Amino acid sequence: MHKLSDLQRDALIEAFNVGIGQAAASLSAIVREAVRLSVLSVQFVAFQEACRQLSGGQEERICAVSQKFTGSFDAVGLLIFPERQSLEVVRLMLNEALSLQELTELEQDAMSEIGNVLLNACTSAVASLFSSRLTSSLPNYTLGNPAEVLTPHAQENSEVVMLLHIDLILEERQLSGIIAFMLNGMALDQLIGQVDGYLASVNLS
Repeated sequence: MHKLSDLQRDALIEAFNVGIGQAAASLSAIVREAVRLSVLSVQFVAFQEACRQLSGGQEERICAVSQKFTGSFDAVGLLIFPERQSLEVVRLMLNEALSLQELTELEQDAMSEIGNVLLNACTSAVASLFSSRLTSSLPNYTLGNPAEVLTPHAQENSEVVMLLHIDLILEERQLSGIIAFMLNGMALDQLIGQVDGYLASVNLS
């Protein structure tokens, strides 16, 4: 599995933090609360390890909003929350004390909106910092165990998942989610090449 240097890791975290920082203002308007977002870590893991981490050692279902990105490198991005946390996010968006059944019916549209905001903010920041070009598909909502959610997005020879562990901090609560990007070998090489090009341009490689 690819090992990032400290400089490569710092550059990726910088880019993604810029993106989700910009997304925080949009999410604040949606949930009507001040929102702070931060990327805690970036790691590249194998497909099975990604499934293990996302399961948390349990058979808990996860909610994911996915989008396909094409351009300077191809990837599928997913915003992922445990099912219960995703329902809490929807409650915040709607600002209403709805029942679990009512929330479930509204969950897809609400989570798709949040996923679209966060994923596009992240990729836009990466494209800007690394002089890349990326376009996105419409968001798609999935609920299931980690393998059920990730497997449909796995390409041939796609063994690498980039995991961004994020904190979503509101006035009275803190939620933890994951942004995952599924990359095949070529896409990974292209992404790292762009990171190295950026570091060279600022004389940090």
